[in-house]
Amino acid sequence: MELSATQENFARALSIVGRVASNRTGLPILGNILLRTDGTRLLVAATNLEIAATCYVGAKIVKQGDITLPARLVSEYVGSLPKGTIELSSKGTSMTIASGNYSSIMTGVDATEFPELPSIDEKQAVTYTIAEADFKQAISQTIITTSNDTSRPVLTGVYWHTDGGHLYLAGTDGYRLAQRRLFETTSEIAAIVPTTSLQEVLRTISDATESVEVLFDDTQVRFRVGEAEITSRLIEGSYPNYQQLIPKTSDITATLASGEFSRIVKIASLFARDSGGSVAVTIDSEKQQLSIHSIASELGENTSTASAEVAGDGNITLNSRYIADALSVIDGDPVQFRFSGKLSPCVLTAAEEVPNYTHIIMPLKS
Repeated sequence: MELSATQENFARALSIVGRVASNRTGLPILGNILLRTDGTRLLVAATNLEIAATCYVGAKIVKQGDITLPARLVSEYVGSLPKGTIELSSKGTSMTIASGNYSSIMTGVDATEFPELPSIDEKQAVTYTIAEADFKQAISQTIITTSNDTSRPVLTGVYWHTDGGHLYLAGTDGYRLAQRRLFETTSEIAAIVPTTSLQEVLRTISDATESVEVLFDDTQVRFRVGEAEITSRLIEGSYPNYQQLIPKTSDITATLASGEFSRIVKIASLFARDSGGSVAVTIDSEKQQLSIHSIASELGENTSTASAEVAGDGNITLNSRYIADALSVIDGDPVQFRFSGKLSPCVLTAAEEVPNYTHIIMPLKS
């Protein structure tokens, strides 16, 4: 195997796939990155058996071949080289990587020991092309409400599904719920994508990315970002019927500036650290304001208020961190905050007639 490539492109490809490489005991080959020539390109790949990452690098191929190299070593070495052309040549399981005055020999492992990379039949797959900004926003809005509890694996991912001719993304951990409507579609899909896989895709997106192509088959999903691809297993199981938890209407509503709401939540949370973030939210129609009260048993208490357009009166106890998380991802100003009673789900959305994002927070027992 003999070729040359630019340091910038090679280093970026190694950075993308290197995060996926695993040091899983018993399978040391997963800690290596696969390098394989493919026509006039170099394939750079890694897998941990749950996620596979591949990236193509334009290269001047002198001799075809393949090899696997230790992921951390090759990534850090190439990343430390100056910009310019890098020469790679292998002999057996050794590879020489040289650039200008720098030259190193690395001991690798035969590529035949590397796991087979997952494949998807693109002709049979359900495919969506999503604008980069919409993709990043929709994923960020839904992964914040997914669970880390591996005893309920279906909640550790984002649910991609179609309903009423639209594509939706949803995430819940049982305490809060987020739903994002993306766009109209005639295809049908119902798949749970692991949050860890989506976070990897977000890290792969660069300033040059214009769109993300998403391909689903029965057991896998592939995200194509430029020359890079992230392929992941889907989570098996049935997602809960979450839409029945979203109240269509509420008795008590407050509409207020997002920035002001965020500020009083942040201030109230300072006094809520001892109580697990618990704060009491009160909506007052006579004063046309929303207030948040929090108590730190030994340090004092706080009441912060903000002007709002209010309909109805009531109070509810919520986790202040959950409110702050919701406000940080709602794209719209002002925001609407509504509920029907102390024990009813609380709804946060942009104050629009048909918002594309809905965030639900379950109340705490005061």
